[in-house]
Amino acid sequence: MSDTVIEIENLKKQYRLGAIGGGTLTADLQSWWARIRGKEDPNSKIGSGVHGKNETFMALDGINLKVKKGEALGIIGGNGAGKSTTLKILSRVTAPTEGTIKVKGRISSLLEVGTGFHPELTGRENIYLNGAILGMTKEEVDSKIDDIIDFSECRQFIDTPVKRYSSGMFVKLAFSVAAHLDSEILIMDEVLAVGDMKFQEKCLGKMGDLSGNNGRTILYVSHNMNTIRQLCNRCIVLEKGKIIFDGDTEDAISVYMNSTKSPVLFNTCRDIKRDYGAMKVDEKIFINSVEILDKDMPRYKKGEKLKININFDAKQDMERVCLRVPIFFADKSIVGVSMSKPVIECKKGVNNQTVEIDTSCLAPGRYIGRIAMFSVNEFGTFINHDVVDAFSFEIYTEDGDMNNITWEHRYWGHISFNDIKVY
Repeated sequence: MSDTVIEIENLKKQYRLGAIGGGTLTADLQSWWARIRGKEDPNSKIGSGVHGKNETFMALDGINLKVKKGEALGIIGGNGAGKSTTLKILSRVTAPTEGTIKVKGRISSLLEVGTGFHPELTGRENIYLNGAILGMTKEEVDSKIDDIIDFSECRQFIDTPVKRYSSGMFVKLAFSVAAHLDSEILIMDEVLAVGDMKFQEKCLGKMGDLSGNNGRTILYVSHNMNTIRQLCNRCIVLEKGKIIFDGDTEDAISVYMNSTKSPVLFNTCRDIKRDYGAMKVDEKIFINSVEILDKDMPRYKKGEKLKININFDAKQDMERVCLRVPIFFADKSIVGVSMSKPVIECKKGVNNQTVEIDTSCLAPGRYIGRIAMFSVNEFGTFINHDVVDAFSFEIYTEDGDMNNITWEHRYWGHISFNDIKVY
């Protein structure tokens, strides 16, 4: 079709594992002679495993994709899924092993901090260098350079060699160059994470404007689902070098977060996960299991109460232990928190505590509940004893309900307030 600007057919990329060569012709011959005799490589490092000469890895395994002009396409997936490899092939940083790629228009890419920048050149000189790479004349760059510098917020340092820039300044200038120079396709690979929050919002707004108003095509890789949700009108999910989903952004995020259309949700003690991150715990309490009560499948009509039983071990008798239950959406974005009064009984040894959570404010969707047991000292400081991601559940509305519609979390959020009174 005439509006298709990127067409990929059966794209494959294969890498060899292990060292490619020994560094010298003599070492390569020694290694080759040892392999054909079935002997140990005399040039291998002591204690290191050596991959065989025929061991390979398929970074991409038969991708087919069409991208239309003006689309903002999100590309998500786990580490090693093939996201960056796809963008590198499109940017001609590396060549495909097999398959064809057809691109209509010039590509401006920002694959990592400092892509296309020469460290010894100043910021101003790098702007002209990038313009020349895209085939622009000096007059064309002259007409845009003030806008580029102003957007980057680096005017004070624009005549300083970029090797002295911080990573944040690097990204600001690099994004500004990529966004303002004349290219029909903009490729971004998780670089905004380096910039500050204010500049990230500024960049997302600029990309949305480029895609919506200027007809630029954007390919955006990120692990931040909120930015994917905010920018992209279409999304693909990669897994082990293959596209496993291509379609609506919300559906793609659900697939990526293992929250598919299947009604199966975890709700047993086998699924509790400890991931404290920067959160400190004193381990005076250890949560053994969390079980959802009165439900074979944790699906709740809007307004139903959610009852759970918490089984935990306490190292000592404790008073005024509280319970905190943060609720997250499927992409781990925080929705809100419910807290108990300090009335939980906690005796040394094994304890069981049943609690009830009000879900009436939650919009239809799928959620993850975290259990945190804590105390508050005399200074008002939280002391966490144990924290686990413990259960998952779904909120739905019945047929005929006024609210029985597909809930657009991207625009409507996760909280459902009381109905508006109309007089």
